[in-house]
This record gives sequence, structure tokens and C-alpha cells, in this order.
Amino acid sequence: MLTLPGGRYCVRNPARFMPSQRGLSLVEVLVTLLTVSLALLGTVGLQAYSLRLNQGAQFRIQAVLLVADMVERLEANRVGAVSGSYLHPVDSSKNCVAQPCAHAELAAYDLAQWRSAVFAALPQATAQVTRPEAGSPNTYTIRIGWVDRRNSGSDGAAGGATEAFGTGQRLFYTVTRTISER
Repeated sequence: MLTLPGGRYCVRNPARFMPSQRGLSLVEVLVTLLTVSLALLGTVGLQAYSLRLNQGAQFRIQAVLLVADMVERLEANRVGAVSGSYLHPVDSSKNCVAQPCAHAELAAYDLAQWRSAVFAALPQATAQVTRPEAGSPNTYTIRIGWVDRRNSGSDGAAGGATEAFGTGQRLFYTVTRTISER
């Protein structure tokens, strides 16, 4: 109610002064749903990308740990490493944990154990232990390769060359180590 001059009262019709709201709330709800849906789809895509990157990082960490394992095996069996037993291992089915082994047998056992660990830990893995043609005869190069399923492109990779392969990218991790004879 509104008091007018002279003591008269005036009643306003509230419906006459309010703008029409029919249908506008439904459009607002649809726009809000669309906005929320797009935000959720973006979040799901980001989460999937994050999981792929995390898996790639896990493969790189595994490669580093496996190469370090082989380096420790070479240094633990210095006589076998210096004599080149890791390059041309004898076929030994001997379990060197349960019984003593000669240096060449230990090298064959080490290589078999290491390669099975590499193939179990990394997808489509390759594992090599080599020595350079020239230079120190006690220098070994250990190289592990695997396929990272992140993408099919060929951008930068962990410590080495890349080439497109399968559904992902072939990555290599290479370490060169000189074993002392002491």
C-alpha cells in the first residue's frame, strides 16, 4: 500500500510491475547444464592425460633402476666383467643364489635374471649389454628400450633416440660404465 497526499491509500498491482519470467528459467538451467558438462568433460580429459604421463614416468623410472641393477651386477662380478663374460655368456641353468658359481656362470645367471626383469617391467622391451669396438675393454654400454604408449608422435624422449613404433613411441635409456680391475 502506498499513502497518497490527502490521506488516501493506493493499492498497487504487483503483477503489473514485475517483468514476465516465463521460459527464462528453463533457458538458464540448460545453459548452466551445458557449462557444467563442458567443465566435467575437460576435467575427465585432463585426468586421462595425467594418467598417461604418469605411466610414462613410471616406465622411465623402471628403466633407470634396471640399468643401475645391471651396473651393480657388473661391479659385483668384476672378474667376469673384465674377462668379457657378460658379452658372450655360457648357457648356464645353475642357480647362483643357491650354490656357488664360477665368474662366467655368474655372468650368465646375472644376464638371464636381469633380462627377465626388464621384459617383465617394460612393454615391448629390448635389453643389451655391449662394449665399444675401440677404447677401454672394461667399458660397458647398457641399453634398455621400450614402447611408451603416450602418443604416436616422435617428440623428445628419455636420454636418447626415438622412433615411431606401434601405438606409442620407442624410448631408450643408455648408460656407459667403466669397470675397474681393482
